[in-house]
Amino acid sequence: MLDIGLLVRVHVDALIVAQNYMGVCDAIRRIAPARKLAAMSAPHLPKVAGIDPEVPVSTHTAAPLREVPAGPGAFIQDRLAGWVSDLTTLHELTERLAGTTTLDAALNELLHAGAALVGARRGLLVLEPADHGTPSTTLGLGLSHADLGHLETVERGATALGRVLDGVPGTADGIASPDLLGDKDLDPRHREVATRLGYAAGYALPLASEAAGRLGGAAWLYDEPGEPSEKQRHLVGLYARYAAEHLARLIELERARADVATVAEELLPSRLPRIPGVQLAARHRTGPRGGGDWYDALPLPEHTLGLAVGSVGGSGPSAMAAMGRLRASLRAYAVMEGEDPVAVLSDLELLLRLTEPARTATALFAYCEPAARKVVLAGAGHTPPLVLGERRCEFVETTLSAPLGMLACWEAPSVEFSPAPGETVLLYTDGLLRRTGDPMDRAFARLHSAAASVPKAGRHDPAAVADHVLRTMLPDGLDRADSAEDVVILAAHFD
Repeated sequence: MLDIGLLVRVHVDALIVAQNYMGVCDAIRRIAPARKLAAMSAPHLPKVAGIDPEVPVSTHTAAPLREVPAGPGAFIQDRLAGWVSDLTTLHELTERLAGTTTLDAALNELLHAGAALVGARRGLLVLEPADHGTPSTTLGLGLSHADLGHLETVERGATALGRVLDGVPGTADGIASPDLLGDKDLDPRHREVATRLGYAAGYALPLASEAAGRLGGAAWLYDEPGEPSEKQRHLVGLYARYAAEHLARLIELERARADVATVAEELLPSRLPRIPGVQLAARHRTGPRGGGDWYDALPLPEHTLGLAVGSVGGSGPSAMAAMGRLRASLRAYAVMEGEDPVAVLSDLELLLRLTEPARTATALFAYCEPAARKVVLAGAGHTPPLVLGERRCEFVETTLSAPLGMLACWEAPSVEFSPAPGETVLLYTDGLLRRTGDPMDRAFARLHSAAASVPKAGRHDPAAVADHVLRTMLPDGLDRADSAEDVVILAAHFD
């Protein structure tokens, strides 16, 4: 949406022009009768060939008639049409910017729109918040990473963009450099870079909001000497002020998401244990609001291992806190009764029902004996593990069971299986399936196909298996999409 103040100012300007236009029209109407009377009393002019029908046209080529200058009304109409066109363009550009939901998309849109408003082909934008917080980045338009690297070698104070970023007095309304190569005082390194990259002029503009202060700056580069017109500067200035407010909101959102991701990671294991006979790898993707998916791997007595994955219903800080409590409780029960996964989940269900009766959760706990290649597991409404090896790729058949907190008393029989040497057991949460956007049966088939397509060279590396499955299931950045679903993959490869 456009800035309200901008709309008011434009509308007031339009009303003033319209009033002036009406005044001019009234004056024309008052003058017209006098002109008509003067024409009636004036002596008759001689007849002119081609205008009076009684006078024949000469056979020679006649000189063109002089154009009658347009009246003041036509001039004002042109001015009004031009302002309306500018307002429409500005409205379209700000609407497109308002439609961006990520910081990267907004920065790209700002850089392209600014280039269109000032008539430039190339440019760069530096995001550098005044509070020195994250995120900070440099983005180029029509400039490669090598070009941006060359620009960074120029002393900061020697460029208009650098002075804008430093908040040098007199730069609030932008700095135009109409003829860089013709400037005798130009920094030698800046002259060298400008010649190498082929730009001869530039225009730099600060990006600042009332609430967040200075956010950064943008500069657009011209191939030939020149500078934006006064109207172009006015339009890009209005656009930049609106863009800065939009960027400030996205920066706060980006920081909040980063904080959520940090808290979520801190609630999960900082490192995976090393147990003889098994290798572990985990992948975790947190949604923008923070979710309740988690995993754990803890060493147990006699070189045994407990593996767990789970998901707490809901999202946000409360779900993350519940996830932390649930994981900590499961670790305690696993140490006491790890050999019996059913008992571990039964105790966890009782705790959840007594302490958080409005909360539901799914969980899967597996007790592993790597030396004997034996795995005993129990699940509570959770997705079944998948076993991948040289000769098989199949889901483990688990018994149907309700999530924790759904029944007055939870209990389900455990399942035992033996992974062969070189096989990998893949534990995961349903977020991996839901983020695909497919129905669950198709998502399961997609997961099976992704696991089966792991290259043979990488099947002995659980990290490579997890990465391949993640990329195949969630291509094109879906693993980083703004989805409410968390993703957890825990891979255990048995030697």
